[in-house]
Amino acid sequence: MAMSDVITSIRTEKGLTQQQVARDLYVTRQAVSRWETGETSPGIDMVKLICVTYGVPLERFFEMPKDYYCQCCSMPISQPELHGTEADGTVSEHYCKWCYQDGEFTAKNVDMDEFIEATAQLEADALGVTREEAVSLMGTLLPHLQRWEDAHAQQ
Repeated sequence: MAMSDVITSIRTEKGLTQQQVARDLYVTRQAVSRWETGETSPGIDMVKLICVTYGVPLERFFEMPKDYYCQCCSMPISQPELHGTEADGTVSEHYCKWCYQDGEFTAKNVDMDEFIEATAQLEADALGVTREEAVSLMGTLLPHLQRWEDAHAQQ
């Protein structure tokens, strides 16, 4: 589903007009219209605001199921050689090879904020966005991934 379709579906599911969405997001009605027609797309920070304002998961804006990407860094792991390994050498179903090897996380003793700081430039380069946009995106997406949900539950 294209981003324009996601925005339109969120608005219609909430029973809102373009004007109401514009008011909620501090943009013009014309901006909302351009997003919905696909003429333009909102930036990462605006997508984050849409998610927070309307209580929708960021994953809704991406065309991939949750088990398709690393549950630590959010990188797509579509090819078998990109998967990490468990302690017994089997393929990890949930983590990429850069985050998880031999049954352990490669970035040990770090919290989510430290992880974001350490990897934001890699994410920015991969997505073609600024480092600040990558930090914002990761700050929204990572809390919903298994590694960080589990870490939060243990606190």
